[in-house]
Amino acid sequence: MSDESSVVALAARQKPKDTLGRPLHDLRISVMDRCNFRCPYCMPREQFHENYRFLKPAERLSFDEILRVTRAFVDLGVRKVRLTGGEPLLRPNVAELVGELSALEGVEDVALTTNGVLLAKHAAELKANGLKRVTVSLDSLDPTVFAKMSGGFSGLEQVLEGIQAAIDSGLTPIKINAVVERGMNDHTALDLVERYRGTGVIVRFIEYMDVGNRNHWSLDRVVPSHELMQRIHARWPVHAAAGNYRGEVAERYQFDDGSGEVGFISSVTQPFCGDCSRARLSSEGVLYTCLFAASGTDLKGPLRDGASDQELTDLIRSVWVRREDRYSEQRALQKEHPLRKIEMYYIGG
Repeated sequence: MSDESSVVALAARQKPKDTLGRPLHDLRISVMDRCNFRCPYCMPREQFHENYRFLKPAERLSFDEILRVTRAFVDLGVRKVRLTGGEPLLRPNVAELVGELSALEGVEDVALTTNGVLLAKHAAELKANGLKRVTVSLDSLDPTVFAKMSGGFSGLEQVLEGIQAAIDSGLTPIKINAVVERGMNDHTALDLVERYRGTGVIVRFIEYMDVGNRNHWSLDRVVPSHELMQRIHARWPVHAAAGNYRGEVAERYQFDDGSGEVGFISSVTQPFCGDCSRARLSSEGVLYTCLFAASGTDLKGPLRDGASDQELTDLIRSVWVRREDRYSEQRALQKEHPLRKIEMYYIGG
């Protein structure tokens, strides 16, 4: 083998890093663009009405196509896979996909994010097929506030039943993600902490973010994590805990009395772009390198046009090594020059 060929072969074996030295470690796959909620910060009802055109089944990646793409990502360093949406449990037979992904050599962890309404029905099957963990989006335990934040839908009891079913099925540690918006649900945040302290369920609070273009985001509606942490600390003293791994998005705080932990995802006030190792695949087969991306790279076209596994891997590698996203760190500049972003329901949270 010539020296030039050896260099090319070595480069192909090495795991890629982007322009800021960030490796590719996590893949989030949106398996469904539809949702059974209309949360105003994600899919506001006035925009996503009954006549809104979502993808047709043939326009979404098939399970076989998702597996092919995931294998390529694993070759490039991905070890953790998370299924998202929309609402992923609206995708028929999603537990079968979980089983196929769990069986891939190199995949160490398969998790799922859901609004929880259908979780009670699917939790045992998901666990049996290899799902390791589940994260449930739950913004409030107050029925009235819950309805407002879900776009006018009921379902709180189903969500709570889903969380319990996940506990019973061993999908642990279960995490609850609550988006906190000032004047909307911030007054109910401590209710979630009180309910799940001591149960092994980890509540994580997410600062209200400017995802997409339709949620009327403004900075004055953001409740900074440090403010919320101080409110929690005043009632149940907490102390900072070390992260579980590099690139973990949540800051962890453990209760002094040993009754568990609470987390904060502070994309607005404490951006964590520097350690971001996540790629996102939309249900239509577009690769995005940031939650706040304005554009992506089509993988479905090459897949369906007969691209080989190596060509697919090379395409993904070429995208990642050019990656320079750090939107949250540049948010202040974007206020002056707004960036039109892909909607979160489409790209996956």
